[in-house]
Amino acid sequence: MRIKILVDSTSDIKPDWLEKYDADIVPLKVIWSDGTSEDDERDPQALMSFYEKLKNSPEIPKTSQPTVFEFLQRYRNAEQAGYEGVIVITLSSKMSGTSNAAMTAAKESRIPVEVFDTKLASSVNSLVVRRARELAELGMTPKKIVENLEFERRSKAFQALFYVSDFNFLVKGGRVSKFQGFIGTMFKIKVGLWIDYNGEMIPFDKARGRSRACDLLVERVGKEIPFGTRVRLAMIHADAENEAKELLEKLKEKYDVVEASFHMTGKVITTHVGLGMCGFGIEALS
Repeated sequence: MRIKILVDSTSDIKPDWLEKYDADIVPLKVIWSDGTSEDDERDPQALMSFYEKLKNSPEIPKTSQPTVFEFLQRYRNAEQAGYEGVIVITLSSKMSGTSNAAMTAAKESRIPVEVFDTKLASSVNSLVVRRARELAELGMTPKKIVENLEFERRSKAFQALFYVSDFNFLVKGGRVSKFQGFIGTMFKIKVGLWIDYNGEMIPFDKARGRSRACDLLVERVGKEIPFGTRVRLAMIHADAENEAKELLEKLKEKYDVVEASFHMTGKVITTHVGLGMCGFGIEALS
């Protein structure tokens, strides 16, 4: 069965992974205060330009999700290209209505469409895309693939953790509500966040300096995935590559890292977490 994988742009997927895993991006958008908008794309040079623009902007832009029509058009394109089914992988429904738009459009599709609300966000969803393709290559139907992904998610196989250097981006964007005690003006304070099983971003601790912040993330993920486990990692950063490399080395001390990749935050994720964000998606392997 030929299956097309669609993933929203907040997956922060690497451009070469799209061809490798026969996946297409459905982009969210960034909307600036002057009314101009731009797609959340994956071109590295475009992302660096966006980082610079965001750094110098007096206002944080807004973001918008794909429409039902945009998803339906992608399903029709897949059908016309000879695909027999579609899997849509989206960020947490607690953070966006993207999954709802995808499911609404699926009702009008002429080929089977299964939507997987990962209850996660950013680079960990790139790992979910790869896993979905692995399951497809085993001959599973879209429905069976999503059932397996849901089981693995419930089994804590996928986790997402990161720290932010400017917590105000999350607060102003309305993405975090439990922020009492985490907002301040202390110099070089970084706030650790974990996406919980309900799909919400939860601040769990704060640290001064990047080394200690990296330690916080490693300690926290160890509560979900035992140290020594074979894992895949998708390191993620917003113009903080050296920090992501340091974090990877700390993770290698605790886990059997089978594979690690580096991803840049897209425009939408960066808008909400701010520059200097660093973290990782992790997939536990059986």
